[in-house]
Amino acid sequence: MITLKGTNIYLRALEPEDLEFVYAIENNESIWNMSNTQTPYSKFLIRQYLENAHQDLYEAKQLRLAICKNNTFEAVGLIDLFDFDPVNNRAGIGILIQNETNRGHGIGKEALGLLIDYSFNQLQLHQLYANIGVDNEASLNLFTTFGFQKIGVKKDWIYQNNSFQDEAFFQLINHQH
Repeated sequence: MITLKGTNIYLRALEPEDLEFVYAIENNESIWNMSNTQTPYSKFLIRQYLENAHQDLYEAKQLRLAICKNNTFEAVGLIDLFDFDPVNNRAGIGILIQNETNRGHGIGKEALGLLIDYSFNQLQLHQLYANIGVDNEASLNLFTTFGFQKIGVKKDWIYQNNSFQDEAFFQLINHQH
């Protein structure tokens, strides 16, 4: 699929071979606050999820794609459209590069650019939104690079490390649709 191929990376559908990768991400407690996860996932549940990953965006209301470096099948991250709302033409967007050694090299930036382009040009969405912890400088910089604007701050939204943290709400409007 040319739409989801960039200069250095491409986005692909999840495959059964991604079981260990998705299992490691979903059970990494250090990132649970970003995905509103509170309990671990079994390999059985993740295998079932991967078996149903073929569902249409309109049916599942989400699209999760693996981020891969060109010339390799191995995933280095995940990027998602979630809470897809076809009536109001909007979706949430989230991204995670699993290994810190792959961060800061433009992988996330290229993946986010591809998914924004796909969302606005193929899906003809009117808007995308993101929820970002106010102390997550890397994500704040990444999303604002693409023109996401901070709409507001949800006070004491995330409970982490025995304290409440604020979460910012960002929006990107597609003025062509």
